[in-house]
Amino acid sequence: MKPRDITITEYLLDRLVSLGVDRLFGVPGDYNLAALDKVMEHPRIEWVGNANELGAAYAADGYARVRGLGALLTTFGVGELSAVNGVAGSYAEYVPVVHLVIGPATAMEQAGALVHHTAGDGDFERFARAQRSVSATMATITPDNAAEEIDRVLLTALRERRPVYLRMASDVPLLPVPAPTGPLPAEGRAFPVDARSLERFTEDARRKLAGAHSAAVLADFLVDRFGARDALAALLDSSGVPFATLAMGKTVADETRPAWLGVYAGAFGDPRTRRVIEEADVLIRAGVRLADTTSGGFSHGFDPGRGIDLQPESAFIDGTEYRGVPLAAALTALSGLPAEKLRTDAFTGTFGGASAGTSADTATAATGTSGVRRSPRADEPLTQGYLWPRVARSLREGQTVVAEQGTPYFGLCTQRFPAGARFIGQPLWGSIGYSLPALLGAQLAAPGDRCLLVIGDGSAQMTAQELGTMGRYGLTPVIILVNNDGYTVERAIHGRAAVYNDIARWDWQRLPGALGVGDALCLSAATPDELDRALPAADAAPDRMVLIEVRTAPYDLPDLLRDITAGMSERNGIA
Repeated sequence: MKPRDITITEYLLDRLVSLGVDRLFGVPGDYNLAALDKVMEHPRIEWVGNANELGAAYAADGYARVRGLGALLTTFGVGELSAVNGVAGSYAEYVPVVHLVIGPATAMEQAGALVHHTAGDGDFERFARAQRSVSATMATITPDNAAEEIDRVLLTALRERRPVYLRMASDVPLLPVPAPTGPLPAEGRAFPVDARSLERFTEDARRKLAGAHSAAVLADFLVDRFGARDALAALLDSSGVPFATLAMGKTVADETRPAWLGVYAGAFGDPRTRRVIEEADVLIRAGVRLADTTSGGFSHGFDPGRGIDLQPESAFIDGTEYRGVPLAAALTALSGLPAEKLRTDAFTGTFGGASAGTSADTATAATGTSGVRRSPRADEPLTQGYLWPRVARSLREGQTVVAEQGTPYFGLCTQRFPAGARFIGQPLWGSIGYSLPALLGAQLAAPGDRCLLVIGDGSAQMTAQELGTMGRYGLTPVIILVNNDGYTVERAIHGRAAVYNDIARWDWQRLPGALGVGDALCLSAATPDELDRALPAADAAPDRMVLIEVRTAPYDLPDLLRDITAGMSERNGIA
């Protein structure tokens, strides 16, 4: 190689490091082993070997939600197809993950050879076609196009906030390429701003708000994905306008603000939250996507064609599009308007400044499933109604919480979180088992933050082997495992007592040790008193992985999930 040449693998790794990536997730396979040697030699990126490729994809997703970009390496065919479900979830929920696939040597492809991990028909593009529908863009890397295509694909991942796919033959990763002479260009990393369109939007928004008696903000997950958290905070600070989030956008803004209304869930949410959001003269929707699981089964009570709607590439006012006004720029423009145009004193303080760990519908501890709220006895069976407010009260400022789809997600999403906390879940794609490997990725992305995972027993059985990966890398998160004897969320939709919603009963207390976690602290809680003792015990053991197995009844549900699953059952035609 020439003095300034590096290998193609090193070029890609250097680019990833420059974008903040310091971990590469995946599984070795014979086609990618030479490239893995270069990964192991790289001084600023660490290989994380997962139990399987699906877990690696989930972990890269969790990492990317914290760091802004994740990366995954698999082998051709069997490896990449094992990962594709995880990548599809990243695509659906706008999570940028770089998926690198290494396959048979160039000569084998050109000859159409019947080599392993192929379908035996000489079609080496088959699996790339499967990836196309879940990738923002893709490229086959060759010595002639490596630098240009790697840069293009990475810029697309940053701009589109979705997965991208890179494939190369096994003889390509070690070939030389000139080293980059500078960073990736800033202008390609985000959607461009059209100055004239932004000016028109600002003036029209000013007029719209000047004629309004009330305004409110509804924020969602795209605020986080497209780097608009600071711009949203500036708007809320400058205006004092009341705001809510959808469950998928929980924690995109500080929930300790007095103007926080809670989580909006259409007809299934708190009536006070619903009233402020739905009755506002002008509803400012920041990065909102209305999914069935987050909008109360599409029971939202506002017209999506009216108000101010801010999306990743464009802004809208009463349905009129302002092209070239991306989300952060639009929020910044609104925060620059005079505060009196936005403030709605009649609605401010709807929740009366509730403290962290409370919400409108959990002001007191709940027991049973009758809806009657009361303080439980210390020794009576633990319920979902007690569990979630108590877990929320244990959270620390800035803590990352990963919640599995089902009772954990919908139990925790209605609780008020402390300042700086981050809530990670997958309510749109909804692939059960996602959260445990996602915790692995999130914890590696934020090593100074002791992350919390809350997951059900059915979901945990899908991906429990990644507990061993956490042990290998010395991670010490807190894991709350809700053992309710099977797929409770599915029981609520259909088949309450059906055998297909049952699972094998595992000995969870012994599982971490069996998977190689040598010093895990394993606790159990079946009563409020036991939970109250287990949570402080977890805090007192920061250098150990902690597994708290909590037992609740198979048919016990958070109120919000009960309403949502009833709607799912009806929409699926199985009510």
